[in-house]
Amino acid sequence: MKVGLVITFIILWSCTGKQADHRIQSDLDAYFSSFFKQDEPGAAILILKNGQPVFSKSYGIADMENKVPITSKTLFNLGSLSKTFVAYGILILRDKGKLSLDDPLSKYFTDFKNKSLADKVTIRHLLTHTSGLPDNRNVQTDTVFYLTAKDAENWSPVMQADSLNFEPGEHYEYSNPAFNGLALIIEKVTGMKWQKFIEENIFKPSGMTTSTITDGPHPESGVSHGYVKIGMEWKEDDYGEEPTFAAAGNGGVWSSINELALYHQAIRNAAFLTKETIAESQTIQHFANWRDKNPPFIGLSWFIEQTTDGFKSIGHTGTQGGFYCHYVSVPEKGILYLVLANREIDREAFQRHVFKYFKENNWLD
Repeated sequence: MKVGLVITFIILWSCTGKQADHRIQSDLDAYFSSFFKQDEPGAAILILKNGQPVFSKSYGIADMENKVPITSKTLFNLGSLSKTFVAYGILILRDKGKLSLDDPLSKYFTDFKNKSLADKVTIRHLLTHTSGLPDNRNVQTDTVFYLTAKDAENWSPVMQADSLNFEPGEHYEYSNPAFNGLALIIEKVTGMKWQKFIEENIFKPSGMTTSTITDGPHPESGVSHGYVKIGMEWKEDDYGEEPTFAAAGNGGVWSSINELALYHQAIRNAAFLTKETIAESQTIQHFANWRDKNPPFIGLSWFIEQTTDGFKSIGHTGTQGGFYCHYVSVPEKGILYLVLANREIDREAFQRHVFKYFKENNWLD
């Protein structure tokens, strides 16, 4: 994104109170306020219409120990929304001629126990959760190890698999380790840490100056903590408490609603990839041998659905420890809906309510 576009977007944001419909602000605030208390973990919520904020509000506490309030600048762990950054990193390398989405894993990983599996599974299969590779990590029986295990340690058990759960491309089966593997492919191709590659090739062009990607421990400062409620007490649940939290390829990006909005704008404006590649990433991928009972519904990491009114929505959720996030875009109507929370929320109920409100206010006409 060009600097001028970033500045324009920030100016528009600062004028929210002047430009947004105050009734929408009031109605949605009344709804969300009923779920969050001022002195508990909460959420930051942003809704854009045609690139301009129509609702932006933060609720609750980012850090219970220090009583730091959540703001639009608060960094949350994005959980699985991080996978979209990894996917775009792969596509950047593809567009530079450094790899093919149809490359077999055997090109990058020579230490599969059953080498025939690595010959069958491609990068495209990993991107679309259709590889058939089992998630055979012993997370529950070896929680101490997985509290600090990074991408390589989370991917390694997969390479010890004797067989596939199904033939690649036949079914959908969500896979976190697949994106640990994809992050490692970025490193093998570039010769640099994948986190640095994403920062240079996606964060910087998007204007995401405070967003970060972990490489092991939770950032020491400047970010929120995730919490779960046990009985009447809030307990921290992130790095050091939640197994696999240190694995970054599947969930290591930290960002704010401010900077996720810039990410969205950069995608819309093709700031770090061509419009054709962005469109490809948000197009359902089809496999000739598909046998699943449900039709394909995933692009290159993005989940693609139809709203009740027949419009295409593109989105991703994220759940890791006490962090919950939701990103939904309806390109045809210029809508972006973002929720970043550091506690459990009912994402589906929130989305249903908001999109029903959109319809009632003729946003989806």
